[in-house]
Amino acid sequence: MEFPPDVYKGVCFKRLTNRFDGAFTLIELIVVITVIIILTGLVLSTVGYAQKKGARARAETEIAAISAACESYKADNGVYPNNGDTNNLDARTSGNPSSPSYNLTSLALYNLLFGATNGSRTPNAGARSYFLFKPNMLSPADQTQNVLYIRDPFGYSYGYSTIQAATGDTTKGYNPTFDLWTTCGLTNSPPSAADSSIRDPHSAIFPQPSLVCTTTSTRRLGLCSSIDPLGDARNFVEP
Repeated sequence: MEFPPDVYKGVCFKRLTNRFDGAFTLIELIVVITVIIILTGLVLSTVGYAQKKGARARAETEIAAISAACESYKADNGVYPNNGDTNNLDARTSGNPSSPSYNLTSLALYNLLFGATNGSRTPNAGARSYFLFKPNMLSPADQTQNVLYIRDPFGYSYGYSTIQAATGDTTKGYNPTFDLWTTCGLTNSPPSAADSSIRDPHSAIFPQPSLVCTTTSTRRLGLCSSIDPLGDARNFVEP
């Protein structure tokens, strides 16, 4: 028995249609994959932004607390924590927190505030500890090893300098007492004006690493200004 050509066409078309019913075309797959990639990028960028904001907030808290400890140290000793290394580091010209100069000044600050020697995790017998550092503030993380530097939330060393107090040269450093700062992960040396800026108590504006805590000898304050890589500027004053 023979069927008309139209019948064959109808049957073949119906079978092919049923066979691929519900399948994605190549264009649809490309569109779906593209959307997934875009959404993934947005999520990752949001997470990175939140992490940086959280790290900077923690840095501000730590800087304020360490500054208060420096004031307590001065009340007992008549001077802010210092040694030959802190008297030489200049925040105006040194912006790489991975440099040896940062590590040495940070270690000196740790020893003087914690009452330790050579980065020991245990204070010296009879020494006063002006600040108890949390384990996550110290490098290396291995607590069986001596401390190398005070670590900021970005994984680098905090900067600490007393160069202006030691030399009396107002073109070095930013404050007549001490400078304590984090670069927020930036490593430009010298720091560039494009990174950020700080406004001191006299309203002068200088190029500066991303976050700096400053104090004045006439009042127990820590005035901190920051503009991080996220472009958000804030000021806060330590109570």
